Amino acid sequence: MSTPKLQAFYKSRKWETFIANLRAERTNADGFIICEKCGKPILKAYDCIGHHITELTDDNVDDVMISLNPENIQLLHFKCHNEVHERFGYNGRQTQNVFVVYGAPCAGKRTFVRENANNNDLIIDIEKIWAAIRADKCAGNEKPNSIKSSVFAVRDTLLDNVRVRRGKWNNAYIIGGYPLQGERERLQSMVGADKLIFIDTPKDICKARAQATDENKLQYIDEWFERYSPPVGD
Repeated sequence: MSTPKLQAFYKSRKWETFIANLRAERTNADGFIICEKCGKPILKAYDCIGHHITELTDDNVDDVMISLNPENIQLLHFKCHNEVHERFGYNGRQTQNVFVVYGAPCAGKRTFVRENANNNDLIIDIEKIWAAIRADKCAGNEKPNSIKSSVFAVRDTLLDNVRVRRGKWNNAYIIGGYPLQGERERLQSMVGADKLIFIDTPKDICKARAQATDENKLQYIDEWFERYSPPVGD
């Protein structure tokens, strides 16, 4: 779990500028960044993680020769980054990392989590909770008001487990639309999330996927993009 000081560093302008420049420098002639663990191209910006070889801590984060030194940074796939930390751990302690995965309907949030999560990870997905407790006769996107409070009670219980790090899970993935910057920041603060992962899929691709799988989602895609507020500074 990142400390408030480390979270502030990873959200800072100096880190964002540094990592953007590093990605540009390490993009090859074909336009790809190569993962420094598995050797395969990193195809999506949100799948490219800056990994500190010497672990970043509250004690050394202000030392630019560690925190902002290109020689101390590897660019890895998200999954490869998790594998590095699960293999070596943090000073022998169990690691419990929390990721908020957000974006428009049909952006690919669940696909990203499915490709990266392991058996020991906790997944909190409000749509899956709806599907688990509503009647089978309900239409795919139907959300009866009569059980709404129960659905959110289940979600809140799971979020509280994440907040206090209850259980022996390794990583927790919280999946949702979260179009508003304010609600994302409140959630990140509440559960102590290490990272917000924006599945940045263009609107036309989201709508094409909805047309192929579930046209009822088309209106929700339009609504999401109308409400979306990007992070400050974007």
